[in-house]
Amino acid sequence: MPKRITSIEVAELAEVSQSTVSRVFSDDSPNVATATRERVLQAAQELGYRPNAIARMMSRRESNIIGIVMAHITSPFYPYVLDKFLQRFQAIGKHVLLFTAAEGQSIDDILPLVLQYQVDGLIIASTTLSSAMVDECVRSGTAVILFNRIIKNSNISAVCSDNVTGGRNVADLLLDTGHKRLAYIAGPSNTSTNNDRERGFYKRLTERGYQGMQRMQASYTYESGYQSTLDLLDREIQPDAIFCANDTMAFGAIDAVRERGLIVPDDVSIVGYDNIPMAGWQAYSLTTVSQDVDVMIEKTVDLMQLKIEHPENSTPIIESIAGQLVIRGSVRGCG
Repeated sequence: MPKRITSIEVAELAEVSQSTVSRVFSDDSPNVATATRERVLQAAQELGYRPNAIARMMSRRESNIIGIVMAHITSPFYPYVLDKFLQRFQAIGKHVLLFTAAEGQSIDDILPLVLQYQVDGLIIASTTLSSAMVDECVRSGTAVILFNRIIKNSNISAVCSDNVTGGRNVADLLLDTGHKRLAYIAGPSNTSTNNDRERGFYKRLTERGYQGMQRMQASYTYESGYQSTLDLLDREIQPDAIFCANDTMAFGAIDAVRERGLIVPDDVSIVGYDNIPMAGWQAYSLTTVSQDVDVMIEKTVDLMQLKIEHPENSTPIIESIAGQLVIRGSVRGCG
């Protein structure tokens, strides 16, 4: 193995001090004369020197790293979100560490490890925190933002979609298009996203005098949406419209309807939530509620920078971003 080139060797070749080399490769670079800077960069190129980012972070007493914690990373929505987060943080010079919880593992189990990396900020998506871990994050002084999640009555800031309004809009759509036998396929009951979507959907149905909504408990997966739909179709009263708590379950619902020899939307209409790219594929043409991911990510990054720069401000900030109903071919009566 070739030996690692050090800043001392660069300094000797460029005939400058080691501190000058450090300034050239740090935020203090503008304080170095142009001719000296060019000489240092030329020496570094000749030697194949690369600065030690970890050492630089330790000297500044900040890591410049944002940790992102995700579970259910196999869901198409979150790789899509992660890619956008990576692009946005790289654009402002931040590094990202991704942590995932294994099947059946709680975020409470891995958060102490995450905090050991001394990340400047932590974004928690597709998973939930216990109240004990909320307190631990606050004590650690780490800026924490929940993405697409809310923990009510806590000190944790959050950016999420307006899921209640999204659920209400789906209720209006299905009732306005003449559907009579409605069903909801729920995501995990411990997630604020599912609870808010269901609450908005159910409350709006009730306000408009509809009774008898059928409900199936599922788990945000294709398989659970598929099986839940088969179970609904086996009932004496089959639904003529199914609202799924996310797009992935809706894809499973569409395939289950087709397997039974029925037609979407003529026999059963299907609505999803998220508007992931696959929803627009011709094979599904899924009517869904679009989360404005770009705005949500921009708000999250801005809020993270605010919390990092002003750690003394512990007041939680909740940003709720309006979604939009996207009409495609999976609901009958939409023209």
